[in-house]
Amino acid sequence: MKRIILFTTMFMLLCCTKAKNNHDNLLQQSYSDSVQQELIKESTDILKSKERLIDNVVSTSRDDISIPDKDYLTGKINYSKDSRFVKLDPKHSNGSTIYVRTEAAEAFEKMREAALKDGIVLFVLSGARSFEQQKTIWERKWNNLPNLKPKERALEILKFSSMPMSSRHHWGTDIDLNSLENSYFARGKGLEIYQWLTENASEYGFCQVYTDKTVSGRTGYEMEKWHWSYMPLSRQLLEQYNKTIEISDFYGFLGCEMAAEVKIIEDYVNGISGDCEE
Repeated sequence: MKRIILFTTMFMLLCCTKAKNNHDNLLQQSYSDSVQQELIKESTDILKSKERLIDNVVSTSRDDISIPDKDYLTGKINYSKDSRFVKLDPKHSNGSTIYVRTEAAEAFEKMREAALKDGIVLFVLSGARSFEQQKTIWERKWNNLPNLKPKERALEILKFSSMPMSSRHHWGTDIDLNSLENSYFARGKGLEIYQWLTENASEYGFCQVYTDKTVSGRTGYEMEKWHWSYMPLSRQLLEQYNKTIEISDFYGFLGCEMAAEVKIIEDYVNGISGDCEE
């Protein structure tokens, strides 16, 4: 009898020990699974955080590209190395190396092809123009007018040439077409070209910004029948220019102190045809 009781007791102890071990194993396995799940969740959260960070960096980079800074607005960039610009086909630019904004180039190509169908040949004489290029033009004319007082010099040059840092050509949205003489567009083939442009250029986003001041009442430069601006872009850039550039930014060229005197931003940068502002 004692043996039976002893055997039963030992059997029960053995079962309890095994049950405890199984319970401990289950707890350990549960803890291990829990830790593993937490690690997986943590890794997933880190990955998502990194993805959000990458998206933010890409988004910021795109925003930085779309919003022009002072250097862009005043022509102090290298157009040949800027992805926003493209070099025109030499056949469409009179053989010269000319850069313009990609959007303006695409629009011009469509306009050029349409004009060809009507027997009109369009080619670009000038596109994007850097601060240094504009400075060279300005200072050559400045030095050729030694007998005029500074303000008179500036106003004389500003009839047809922009002060450095104020030219729409800095933006790569404006192009000069076929000739730099108004007289060319007054008769013959030139008149046909000008009439075609005035009737059709707006369909491709282009507008003659410097029209006859006696008719439009605008301020600034004299009429330039050759100067056409790609308005979908230049309209935005003009708005950004007015928010960003101040008279104090004008420096580094002969006569720069005249910027305020001649109201360069008010009368010239903003002196465009009202038809182009719509």
